[in-house]
Amino acid sequence: MTNIKFGTDGWRAVVGADFNKGNVEIVTKAIAKYVFDNFGIYKKIIIGYDPRNMAREFSQQCANILADLGFNVLYSDKVIPTPVLAYNAKIKDACAIMFTASHNPPEYLGIKFIPDYAGPATSDITDEIVSNLGVEFTRKNNGSVKEFDFAPAYFKHIRSLIDFNKIRQLNKNIIFDGLYSATIGYFDKLLCDEDIKFSSIHMMHDVNFGGGMPEPKPKFMPDLIEMVKNTRNAVGFANDGDGDRFGVINENGDYVTPNEIIAILMLHLKKHKNMDGCIIKTVGASLMLDKVAEKCGIEVIETAVGFKHVGEAMRKFNPVIGGEESGGLSIRGHIPEKDGILANLLILEAMAYENKTLIQLQNELFELVGCKFYNDRTDLKLEKREDIEKVIEKFKTTDEFAGLKVIRKDFKDGVKLYLEDNASWVLARPSGTEPLLRIYFESDSIEKIEKFKK
Repeated sequence: MTNIKFGTDGWRAVVGADFNKGNVEIVTKAIAKYVFDNFGIYKKIIIGYDPRNMAREFSQQCANILADLGFNVLYSDKVIPTPVLAYNAKIKDACAIMFTASHNPPEYLGIKFIPDYAGPATSDITDEIVSNLGVEFTRKNNGSVKEFDFAPAYFKHIRSLIDFNKIRQLNKNIIFDGLYSATIGYFDKLLCDEDIKFSSIHMMHDVNFGGGMPEPKPKFMPDLIEMVKNTRNAVGFANDGDGDRFGVINENGDYVTPNEIIAILMLHLKKHKNMDGCIIKTVGASLMLDKVAEKCGIEVIETAVGFKHVGEAMRKFNPVIGGEESGGLSIRGHIPEKDGILANLLILEAMAYENKTLIQLQNELFELVGCKFYNDRTDLKLEKREDIEKVIEKFKTTDEFAGLKVIRKDFKDGVKLYLEDNASWVLARPSGTEPLLRIYFESDSIEKIEKFKK
């Protein structure tokens, strides 16, 4: 057993190095022991995989090991997005294992365990799985592996959440960048089946993701941005490698931040879907969400960074919407797991209900909160964990930052300093997997951000 480390969302490693047959067997048996100890041998297990190199082969190995141990396994008959598998875990009362490395570089693969509540495994669950690594777990009885199409149930559910009739009336050129991801055959199929016209690019699975990264951020979506700019009245959409994150481009060809998307959707769901309740956001998400919530009389529940914390809070508080700054969200009535397909469809729905451009929705948002917010992040690589702890301690005792007084401190996840202009904050938190200190910044001007970074 070598270098198996579970981060905030499962285990990830380089294929052919630490991600190998031996380690996959060890992790599979550790998960099997967890499922057996907590649910018994008759607990159903479902398995899926994204388009990455060797994802199908390793997921088949996992399925066969589980069947040999006595579990009955439903195995996806094709590439599948994480949210589609997670939804099926919920309706089938099953535990799910997803082979993906999400938005990591192409050479990586990973294993994500999704319990039957259909959200990311919480720390207590992954801690138990980690404690099982290398522990002997022997055959219980005869199991089975059956291929299964998980898409139809998910599609039916999405149609109950999204008003496709309204989207059909939207006068908009929709462009979908498949980005070589798992959502090819899912997002586009929903639009096709609902007779919604769209254009598309990069609509094939490629283990190298076209030589880029499977991450829906501007620098990895140049073709989509160019196509939107050159197409009249167009908006663009993309997802990450396993389809749980979203990327949205407005009519000017500008990237719309996840914070703005979450805020726009919160307003849409409250106004047009009559949803009441709180919003859940991470400590790294924008102050803009707090300001919108205040204007709407909505309570804000704040969690540590990572969707596993958002998902856990969603199960507890049943919010209108839960989201994070890195491009993940879900809503009431869905699953406590981020879903990039749903996010993209909800933006189309919001535009259709308001009969407005995405730019107009953004401008109305900025007008509501009184400014536009800017965000950035710096990662400091430090040699030792002790060096990180020293910097964290320094943040804890700081009463002034870049000439602005600190008016409040939050220790939920690292140290967050709220500054006296009521529009700026700085968050320092250690990475959960690397000797890195992640420092997040937000303010109402780019000049302040640059000053903070300096």
